[in-house]
Amino acid sequence: MILDIIKRNSVFTLSLILTFVVVQLMLFTGILNDYYMSAIVLICINVILGVSLNLVVGFTGQFSLGHAGFMSVGAYVCAIINMQMDSTAGFLLGIFAGAVIAALVGVLIGIPTLRLRGDYLAIATLGTAEIIRILFLNLDITNGAVGLNGIPQYTNWPWLFIFTALTIICIRNFINSSHGRTCISIREDEIAAESMGINTTKYKVMAFAIGAFFAGIAGGLYASYFYFLKPDIFGFMKSIDILVIVVLGGLGSISGSIIAGIFLAIVTTYLQQFAAVRMIIYSLVLIIVMIFRPQGLMGNKEFSMKFFKSFGKKENSWLARKRNAKIKS
Repeated sequence: MILDIIKRNSVFTLSLILTFVVVQLMLFTGILNDYYMSAIVLICINVILGVSLNLVVGFTGQFSLGHAGFMSVGAYVCAIINMQMDSTAGFLLGIFAGAVIAALVGVLIGIPTLRLRGDYLAIATLGTAEIIRILFLNLDITNGAVGLNGIPQYTNWPWLFIFTALTIICIRNFINSSHGRTCISIREDEIAAESMGINTTKYKVMAFAIGAFFAGIAGGLYASYFYFLKPDIFGFMKSIDILVIVVLGGLGSISGSIIAGIFLAIVTTYLQQFAAVRMIIYSLVLIIVMIFRPQGLMGNKEFSMKFFKSFGKKENSWLARKRNAKIKS
């Protein structure tokens, strides 16, 4: 039993270990400077946000545009606690408190809004994200429109890796659990799920709260690395950026969200020097990908030994067909 679990998760575990060791060695030897480190931070934050939103949109089938609001809650709570305590303990307490408060906000928002469906739900979640942003814009504790400056920097590669890996593992295990299967059944046919006695609102709120929790973690990591917070950072376009990661990677694919988060962070980083045409190039890249791969980079598939074996079989069958065609001609 245990050996089967290890074998099924071998690719995932080895990928995590190899990623941590390689990046840590590159940082230790000085190959990665501050510029590349900022790109790594964006990659990890994108992955956390993409995977957590995919739980809501891709696996539960709820069209949410409010993820940036939960990220902002985690960011501000972590920043305020971190500025008061200015220690590693304060950083960890801020991350945890920000994530918990973001999850509670997710529950409060989810109970009334998740009874809606489709476009109505998207508009409702977008509205709540804007309400959160306006609140931060007018509160004294958040310093209003001026924002918070001088936030202590405690986000580093080990913490980034731990929280990113924790997000992927937790959401992956949730999806493979009975609760996760229930969420998938709601995505496939909500009316059928209700007719089977499933409390669909309960499970939608559960997925929403878990997604908000990890979005809060991403916000805390962001605040503890980039020194500065402003409400405008977490506006409507930030929610769209997170949704793009999910759609580009593939609805219902954690591996796809990871790949898309890495891809978009690299594209954004390298296009910073082309500020005038950055959004044009960025948009063209997305259009080209969606034209040739409308289901996303991974569709609804995940990386595993079975995936690589099936890919190898497809490749061999393609070579065999090509060889037979040459023989016939």
